[in-house]
Amino acid sequence: MSAQAVMPSDQSQINDGSQYRLSSEPWYRPVDDEVVLFEAAYAARMPVMLKGPTGCGKTRFVEYMAYKLDKPLVTVACNEDMTASDLIGRFLLDVNGTRWQDGPLTLAARIGAICYLDEIVEARQDTTVVIHPLTDHRRCLPLEKKGELVEAHPDFQIVISYNPGYQSLMKDLKQSTKQRFGALDFSYPGEDIEVEIVAHEGGIDETIARKLVQVAGRSRNLKGHGLDEGMSTRLLVYAAQLIARGIEPQAACRMALVRPLTDDPDMRDTLDAAVDTFF
Repeated sequence: MSAQAVMPSDQSQINDGSQYRLSSEPWYRPVDDEVVLFEAAYAARMPVMLKGPTGCGKTRFVEYMAYKLDKPLVTVACNEDMTASDLIGRFLLDVNGTRWQDGPLTLAARIGAICYLDEIVEARQDTTVVIHPLTDHRRCLPLEKKGELVEAHPDFQIVISYNPGYQSLMKDLKQSTKQRFGALDFSYPGEDIEVEIVAHEGGIDETIARKLVQVAGRSRNLKGHGLDEGMSTRLLVYAAQLIARGIEPQAACRMALVRPLTDDPDMRDTLDAAVDTFF
């Protein structure tokens, strides 16, 4: 569900969030007690931070929880060019003059949605601080340009995610932001669970899925030894989907697993050899 849908031009007619509700249940395989913990956090309207490597299921988990809780979901893909106005809103000019348009954060606060800020460390720190009033007892959002104080809907919750493996001095959350959230750690699941996920999502049998997971295990052991990240569960699903459509497994692995991961010729040879070992 996109947070970039056209907002109503008349802000007196705020929608009920129906366009941001997921129409069907996303498939999610619980790994630990993350579902129970999130449900408790939502009941307390606690802001939640999801930490884990790319492609391990953080976004799917948020979608699943929004559906399970029957709440609208407004998703924002954060980036370094995102400004506070992109989150909060701005005045726009049209043929009728000047009008205010809510940003996705303001919209979510008004309609009682779960607002998911994906890869929040990609945004500038002077942008992320605008979420602070919504993450403590105040639960409000000042719209200084409009002279309005938006009181968050009782159902509103804010969820953020990021990959700790990419943290640096330039890209990290301030402690003043981190300590406003409860946190759930995500990682790649154990082999049997990951095999189940890849088989289900990729439409292949578990024998081939297990071989893909074992290839991924080899790559993850190389993290910090030539690779920034190992093969994600998402990439394994891509490879499985190619295989399910008749692509030869080694070719599918080269396209979906090895080539996206690195451009280094020696590392590619190493990963190709791992693929050949299992296929």
